[in-house]
Amino acid sequence: MARPLPPGAPLNTLFRHPAADTVAGLVVFLVAVPLCLGIAMASGFPPASGLVAGVVGGLVVPLLSRSSLSVTGPAAGLTAILLAQQARLGGIPPLLAAIAVAGGMQLLLGALRGGRLADLVPSAVIRGMLAAIGVTIVLKELPVAMGVSAGGWSALAHPQRGPLLVSAVAMAVLVAWPRTPLGGIRVFPPALAGVLAGSLLAAWLGPHGAWGVSEAQFVQLPAGGVDAVRGALPVPQWGALRRPAVWEAAALIAAVASLESLLSLQAIDRLDPLRRHSPPNRELLAQGAANIVSGALGGLPVTAVIVRGATNVAAGGRERLAALVHGALLLLALTTLGPLLHHIPLAALAAVVIQVGARLVAPSMVRRQWRLGATQFLPFAITVATVLALDLVLGVLLGLVAGIGFVLYENGRRVLVATRDADGVLRLRFRRDGTFLAKPGIVAVLDGVADGERVVIDGTGGYIDHDVKEAIAAFVADAPHRALTVRVEGIDLAHAQGGGAH
Repeated sequence: MARPLPPGAPLNTLFRHPAADTVAGLVVFLVAVPLCLGIAMASGFPPASGLVAGVVGGLVVPLLSRSSLSVTGPAAGLTAILLAQQARLGGIPPLLAAIAVAGGMQLLLGALRGGRLADLVPSAVIRGMLAAIGVTIVLKELPVAMGVSAGGWSALAHPQRGPLLVSAVAMAVLVAWPRTPLGGIRVFPPALAGVLAGSLLAAWLGPHGAWGVSEAQFVQLPAGGVDAVRGALPVPQWGALRRPAVWEAAALIAAVASLESLLSLQAIDRLDPLRRHSPPNRELLAQGAANIVSGALGGLPVTAVIVRGATNVAAGGRERLAALVHGALLLLALTTLGPLLHHIPLAALAAVVIQVGARLVAPSMVRRQWRLGATQFLPFAITVATVLALDLVLGVLLGLVAGIGFVLYENGRRVLVATRDADGVLRLRFRRDGTFLAKPGIVAVLDGVADGERVVIDGTGGYIDHDVKEAIAAFVADAPHRALTVRVEGIDLAHAQGGGAH
């Protein structure tokens, strides 16, 4: 096994394992094609924008990042945000400007060494955000899977038989493929198998009849090389940067994209067989540069994506060359394979994206949160409900408030514990710091002491703030009236006014 290199290793380390990384890059490419196309359409963008984002993520990030195994591309986690911001800003062109600005914000965040900020967000809130995004993705793609995307939810009562059958078969192959003997073939991942099965079925059904799949139900990509691709891509509306709403959208995209990238980076580092550590600040710089380029070229925002990274690890990838190979193959597909990709039905891509969304809200994850207790499940549930009902930002903020509230509640419970010594003395000992947040519980314990007791209040080695000292001073001042004998250890009451307690 090769010895791991330090995070700042030079670019020539890209070619330490060329054969293994080329094969892994091919496998990641096969997984990325349907995801790039499906996520673009789920986000309201043309399919070519998804491939552009994949190309930029594959060719820009590996040159700047020091993560050996993570792979960057358009992320399902931003789908709901992109749809909402398109409606808010008035279309894709101003949103592209916001994506480029978001990249600049990520660059600034990386330069300010903000790569550890993700650690401040409670895991329950992160899981709640991802679960709500998963539900949104599934709900958004169900009409596409039924062939009624133009009619919306009102048309679900009358699905088109052909697209519905195509999506059902593609989903069945996606789920069953890993369990078949062919599931172990690296260059034939489940996403590719599902899309291929759906494409073959759509071709067999044809465009006409009750079970037909019409021409409009297939991927529309430009044919004619680079010039045709350039003409099919939306163009950023840079003049929209004068609008505060564009900057607000950029800040939201930058925050969520950074969070998703950093979480994916941590997950891939845990999967790395060489146990290498990827510097998070350097990753933010790389992701920021890629988002500037992607937004300027008409692509979706990008993040490090756990699905692609995990595929890279499973396929035997070792260095960043695998991500570069995947990006180069996506560029080839974008510029030359438009006619071939046109044979992919939208319903098959919807099945792939629905599976991605379902993984984000897996029942096992919900059960796990439930088993962790109310302090973990309620912030999770509040985040999910608020994101779905109102807005992602409000959902995360309310989840944070709920998480902080539970932390404060837990830290305020049983701070002062009563035990009885062998000689009958009641010892009141501080289990943790006595802050003003714990004052109600501390006062309740003091009020519960029976008259005539011999009491020792022990705060040795802990922090006791002034409000709590005042409460203890009031208890000491009242002791003669209750026939109490009180000794205080480890707490300086010299400047506490017993009469000031409340």
